[in-house]
Amino acid sequence: MAVRTDPVTPAGEVGVRAALRSPRRLKTEVLAGLVVALALIPEAISFSIIAGVDPRVGLFASFTMAVTIAVVGGRPAMISAATGAVALVVAPIAREHGLDYLLATVILAGVLQVVFSLLGVAKLMRFIPRSVMVGFVNALAILIFLAQLPHLTDVPWLVYPMIVVGIVILVGLPRLTTAVPAPLVAIVVLTAVTLGFGLGVPDVGDEGELPSTLPHWLIPDVPYTLDTLRLIAPYAVAVALVGLLESLMTAKLVDDITATPSDKTREAWGQGVANVVTGFFGGMGGCAMIGQTMINVKDSGARTRISTFLAGLFLLILVVGLGDLVARIPMAALVAVMVMVAVGTFDWHSIAPATLRRMPRSETAVMLVTVAITVATHNLAYGVIGGVIVATLLLVRRVAHFTEVVPVDSDDPGTRVYRVRGELFFASSNDLVHQFDYVGDPARVIVDLGQAHVWDASTVAALDAIETKYRGKGKTVEFVGLDPASSERHDRLRGHLGGEH
Repeated sequence: MAVRTDPVTPAGEVGVRAALRSPRRLKTEVLAGLVVALALIPEAISFSIIAGVDPRVGLFASFTMAVTIAVVGGRPAMISAATGAVALVVAPIAREHGLDYLLATVILAGVLQVVFSLLGVAKLMRFIPRSVMVGFVNALAILIFLAQLPHLTDVPWLVYPMIVVGIVILVGLPRLTTAVPAPLVAIVVLTAVTLGFGLGVPDVGDEGELPSTLPHWLIPDVPYTLDTLRLIAPYAVAVALVGLLESLMTAKLVDDITATPSDKTREAWGQGVANVVTGFFGGMGGCAMIGQTMINVKDSGARTRISTFLAGLFLLILVVGLGDLVARIPMAALVAVMVMVAVGTFDWHSIAPATLRRMPRSETAVMLVTVAITVATHNLAYGVIGGVIVATLLLVRRVAHFTEVVPVDSDDPGTRVYRVRGELFFASSNDLVHQFDYVGDPARVIVDLGQAHVWDASTVAALDAIETKYRGKGKTVEFVGLDPASSERHDRLRGHLGGEH
């Protein structure tokens, strides 16, 4: 029987203090941070280009986001940095009004994220269905893979065998040893081969110029007026919502992978604090990075805030202190790592024929909608929102169809009894009024609601309409069997909703 030797907290989460006392665990965290830092560099440069700013803005954002969230975040081992979703949102403000307005937008977005977290936005995560989560994961894997395609087209032929070698290392090395992260070995080996043989292949330096100075504190040079607020507020709200959604979804994914809980509210306001800090240090803002988080957690085995902190610190050291060497890392090595991240992230079980046969069509539809919207817009937030909307509509439709009205035999020939079963709300109660025989029923009608529940004002209005129609025929109707909550709602709203019109 294997005995776990990693230091853990009672909840099963590896603790920082205990990890610092464990050479084995600390080595894992340090090496994981180094691998993530290497993977962050080309991504941050690419996102800077998308946002229309200098590569330093994305690189500094990745440094400040990672270091700050390592301290204030609620999900240990999760990586936050500059992201494509945020880059897409801030690109217009950067293009039309310049860097200072972008930084002001990021700072305001961070403040809004703190406010949203205090209002309980993290609790909304429980309304995201599993099918949306599966779609989110699969879309993420597809986007990670698609992001590598530009590095696979119009490149020297040597790139392809190098990627194959990198993938072989990533797949084969863990079967021999897990002492060193396979991604780090792949990067080191391919870089050594490139430098040793002088291979002319695309490298990190081709992605953009690396900074040579440290980030410094600055205050955005913008007019502090209502006009400025009106200009940046829409972008700030979008950054805040997109960043929170992606971060909370990523936190939930890491929770599932590590079988440990996390504080989503703390993560939400932590993202806000990180963005505020990032804005004041000249960064473009960001949120959780799912691909790099998967490298950190799944591929490298990290479990603590140490790896997140070191990822940011190593990033700064690499680009500022060792920029010339880092610039020579072949993109083929990083592409190989990200391709395997995409393969490992995708939920292959969700598209297995056996799973598709068993899964309700509505669940599969929600998953596919989430994937389609995300891939089409390259925005995970849009995909999740679209998936939740479709899931909600399908659920409403399904629940509405469970409601039925059936006549029940009565000992009294002068009385007609109906029994209503199901959940009564706007979607199911709209047709309720048409389920009764107002002309053919006797003078007294009883509607038994003992197997139903009244959820909203629409249902009370429908009951009022039924009562009005029977009264117009000179008949009386009595509603019986209401549970306490339904009875309270019916008594409070009855006769006040215009049901007789």
